[in-house]
Amino acid sequence: MSTTVVENDIAIEPTAIRAWVEGRIIFVELTDGRIFGFPADRFRILKEASDEQLKDVSLRLDGYALRWEELDEDITVPGIVAGHFQLPLEVKN
Repeated sequence: MSTTVVENDIAIEPTAIRAWVEGRIIFVELTDGRIFGFPADRFRILKEASDEQLKDVSLRLDGYALRWEELDEDITVPGIVAGHFQLPLEVKN
């Protein structure tokens, strides 16, 4: 899946218009309408965060990044879209 959108021959990296958390899943809605969700457990700091800490997510840099102030954690939206996670997906049997 492409991480960029091409408009008028200009590559545009994806940015978010909102982010929210349901359970331990973080969701991001992109400016083009796509919605991505990923488990918090795919990132070291987020894996150790409480549910309340996870819910305190905000958008930074005009939607280019997600920020958890209390955790001092930033994750880029293009990285999420490209599937760049720190930890492998844990498969539960």
